[in-house]
This record gives sequence, structure tokens and C-alpha cells, in this order.
Amino acid sequence: MTDEIALNQPIGAASSRPIAISNWLYSVAFLVFIMVVVGGITRLTESGLSITEWKPVTGALPPLSEADWLSEFVKYQQIPEYREISGPAGMTLADFKFIYFWEWVHRLLGRLIGVAFALPLLWFAAKRAIPSGYGLRLVALLALGGLQGTIGWWMVSSGLSERTDVSHFRLAVHLLTALFILGGLVWTALDLRQLARGNAKPARMTGMGTLVLVVLVIQLLFGAYTAGLNAGYVSNTWPLMNEYFIPGGINWSAGIWAALNNDPYLIHFIHRWWAWVVVGFLIILARKVRPIDRRSSVAIHIAFGSQILLGIATVMTGIDIHLAVLHQAVGALVVASTVWGVHLLGRATR
Repeated sequence: MTDEIALNQPIGAASSRPIAISNWLYSVAFLVFIMVVVGGITRLTESGLSITEWKPVTGALPPLSEADWLSEFVKYQQIPEYREISGPAGMTLADFKFIYFWEWVHRLLGRLIGVAFALPLLWFAAKRAIPSGYGLRLVALLALGGLQGTIGWWMVSSGLSERTDVSHFRLAVHLLTALFILGGLVWTALDLRQLARGNAKPARMTGMGTLVLVVLVIQLLFGAYTAGLNAGYVSNTWPLMNEYFIPGGINWSAGIWAALNNDPYLIHFIHRWWAWVVVGFLIILARKVRPIDRRSSVAIHIAFGSQILLGIATVMTGIDIHLAVLHQAVGALVVASTVWGVHLLGRATR
């Protein structure tokens, strides 16, 4: 069918549907990017546990009266975070409204993304405008978005009974899933743009592309661990950590694997220096795609260059919230630009 679209129909008709769907997917990808940024703000302001219930439909409305606000505040006061941290710090209702706002916006964006994906998908399907081979992929992205909402509540629930924060493992799953969705949207949009130009076969994943993505995912994983364990606070110096290259304070008592997954000093150290491994692979990727599309090479360089500088600045300012949010935002742009480059490699092999 894709060959028929490309060869048998007039150029305008052939390109209108893939381009329209591609533009829609880029719009959804932008919303996911905003979601990642707001997620970073939610984490950094310790807002994630302010809403203690999961109401997918009725939860779209915030408290509308003072009585409703007091009711939500009372629910928050029952969890360990308030009893051990927020309460002793003297949290007021106004303070609670601030953290509630960010968590509410985060969840509202999730609902908005669901609607912004599902309704146009139904419209394109009803118009039979989805090219052959893309329907299942689009449905899979929609299902993954729905799963992400469940993962988000699974993450929040880990901090409501015994912990004063969410599990860093569940936080990592939540963040990586969001970035995977972002990458999937960008990749599919790029495939559709090529289809509109007459290239019917989607880009394939190459060995080099897979290796680059694996290296990047490791960095993203330790970035999520760093956020979840507040590991960024263990050192505010660079390049040394508290005057040492390998920081003191690493707890090896439970073994290497436990330290890799739980020790904030080791996790901060790995996140700090694995970044340069990522840079090396991204430079190689950028060089390979430069002859194909120079814009992608420039985007990759700008993204990782900005991210390195923001990472260093975030550490040296003792985790300034504005820099930390920018660090997470540019991290999402690193993912998008890397996916663009890997897609170009896969296109070239076709």
C-alpha cells in the first residue's frame, strides 16, 4: 500500500497524509518534552507526593473551595513525607498549594497528551489516512502512553506508606519510559516524512545506532538514580568530588551491585564521568551523519555541549533548581537529537 501511495497517486495527495500525521506526532512529542520538564520541576520541588490519590477522570479538577484544599492537605498530612519532613519544617496551607499545583499540572499534562494522541489517531483512522504498516505502531505508542500513567501512580504509591520519597527504581522506569515515548514519536514522524518523499521503507536500527542508544540509556538511568536519591547534593565541586577523583563515602558493604544501584556517592560519580563516554559516542554519530544531513550533526553537538555545561553548573551551584530543570530539559533534547541521528544512519542503510 505504501508503494501505491508513493507511486500511483498525485504528489500532493501522496504527501498530505504522511506529512499531516508527522506534524501531529511532532506536536505530541513537544507535549511530552514539556511533560519531562514539568516532571523535573515536580521532583525538585518535592511535589510528587502532594496528591495522595489516583483519580484518572475526576482528578483533572483541582480543589475548588477552601474546604476541598483543607481536605487534600489533611490527606497529605497522613503520609511519612509530611510527618517526618514537611510538617516539622512548618509547612503551611499556602506551601501545600504550591507543591500541589506542580503535581496537578504534571498529571493534567498526562491527560492532555492522552487526548492529543487518541482523538487525532481516531480521526486519521476514520479517514483511512494512516499509511500501511503504521497503524499498529501508532496504537502501540498510545498504549505505551496509557501504561506511563499507570507507571506514574506506581511510582507515587511507593512513597505513601513507609518511605519519605518515591523509589528511585520506579522513578527511573517512569523517566525512561517517557523518553522512550519521545524517541518513538520522533522516529515515527521521521519515517513518515521519508514516506512522503517516496521512501516507502522505514529506517532500520543499525549496530552503531543501537550501541549509541545503549550508552545513552545507561547515562539516563544513572541520571534518574541521581535525581531519585538526591545524589547531586553529595558534592558541589568539579571535576573532583570533595577533593577526590573517586569520592570517599561509598558503601561497598553490600557488594558492588548494591552500591551501583543504591549508593549516592558512586551513582553521582558514574553519572558525572559516564557523560564523557556518551559524548565520545555522540561525536562519532555526528560525524557519520554529517554528510547525510548537516543539521542533525549540529543539533547533536549543541545538545550534548549544552548538557555538559549545565550538568557542571548544576553541581557547582549546589543543585540550583533553575539549572537542574534546564539540565533535565536539555537531556530530553539530547535524546531527540540522538534519535534523529540514529534514524539517519538507519535511513542510509536502506
